[in-house]
Amino acid sequence: VYIQKDPRDIPPPSEKDWLKEDEEDFFLQDPDQKRDALPQPFRMVNKLVMLVFENAMEIIERREMFREVQKLNVQPTKCFPTAEFQVTGRANCLAVSGKYIFVGLSVGLAAFRVSDCKEVCAWDAVKTEICAIHASDLGNESHVLLAVDEMGLVWLFCFHKGGFLLVKILNEMEDISKRSTCEEVVLSPGGDYAGVLLQGNTKAWLEIYRLPKDSWLKEAEKNPGAAAGLACRERRPTWTSAANIFLLQESPVSANQADAKLSLPVLLLKVKPPKPITGSSFKSPLDALKKVDDDSMLGLGYNHLIKDSQWEQQEAIFRSTYREYLEAEGVRESKEEIPRHATSHFLLPSRILQVGPEMKVQPDVPAGIGVHWDGSHNLCLYLLNRPLKEQSDSDPKPDVVWPCAAPIACSAVSSCSRYLALACEDATITIWDKHLGYPLSVTAIVEERLIRSIHFL
Repeated sequence: VYIQKDPRDIPPPSEKDWLKEDEEDFFLQDPDQKRDALPQPFRMVNKLVMLVFENAMEIIERREMFREVQKLNVQPTKCFPTAEFQVTGRANCLAVSGKYIFVGLSVGLAAFRVSDCKEVCAWDAVKTEICAIHASDLGNESHVLLAVDEMGLVWLFCFHKGGFLLVKILNEMEDISKRSTCEEVVLSPGGDYAGVLLQGNTKAWLEIYRLPKDSWLKEAEKNPGAAAGLACRERRPTWTSAANIFLLQESPVSANQADAKLSLPVLLLKVKPPKPITGSSFKSPLDALKKVDDDSMLGLGYNHLIKDSQWEQQEAIFRSTYREYLEAEGVRESKEEIPRHATSHFLLPSRILQVGPEMKVQPDVPAGIGVHWDGSHNLCLYLLNRPLKEQSDSDPKPDVVWPCAAPIACSAVSSCSRYLALACEDATITIWDKHLGYPLSVTAIVEERLIRSIHFL
């Protein structure tokens, strides 16, 4: 056996032995691929076609996924009208009370039955345009209506057994220059009270009325001829056979209520906006305490000992300290104006509204009303069962003052009247329990958003 004594020299690998880029996967390629390769520019065209095809497939897959997701979502129920009717003029507003729908038209009022959408009666005595309407069920086929026309007049109606009975125009004045316009109306559940926010040339105020609904029912029963006459004067609908559409033909005689006289509502309160707090003229704390009638509640802040000079000095210090910030924001000196808009809610009896033992209180009848004016920190509560000597007061004092840390932007009361929600301008919402008198929750909205309305669901 021949054995080589010296090892054979094996040369190290060099770059000449490395595989080229086009030869790395030569053993995986089809032997005929070189003959099948497309020349330019066909390879570029093939590449673009494949790119378009891949993009199209991606779009198709996304659309199919979106359709599958849509199928899983709950589709909302589509509701179609069961009946359609046309009215004379233009329908501006509507209100539902009991089994009737009251529609405010450009020429008056109309009442329809909910069951068959047929017109029951129409009122067009003065051809006025009704812009807002509120209704409440009184029982015994009677309803109370508050309608506001285009001139800002408030029409008070009693709808009794298919006929409109005009009670009174609440803000009617013989002198047109002294006439006030209605900004907002509030009707209590059950129709016991009504609130009307009126605005004059330079001031605004809130009037609270007690509605004698029991007297209306008795007077309407004693005078059935008025309602019967109205039922005869109603517009007669004519049905078309092609569809469920009936047209209302206006009769030459309108439904006037001149022959029916009902008891007039009683003005309980005339609430004015709070006056701006000015400097005190009291010389001692004893003088300020003498002006306080009762020490059981918080006041509106008028009985204080801060002088005008102290406020002016504080304002000057504030403006001199933060002058550069005020100039950057463009803040100008502005005089405090009296607010001209108020929000009000009728409130049922609770521990917050303490009523004297001599006054009768029903659990389902409002015992007070809560009012807050724009820009005010205070929610003022007024009792509705006031003594007769206090009802004539033109500027009554609130029975309860509910102060807040910031001006109240909006408010809401639950349907049971137990919970009160106050949203302030600092984006803080507080839910109060009126029966117990303490807050249930306080929620601060992120980034201090301006809250414009709030509702209980």
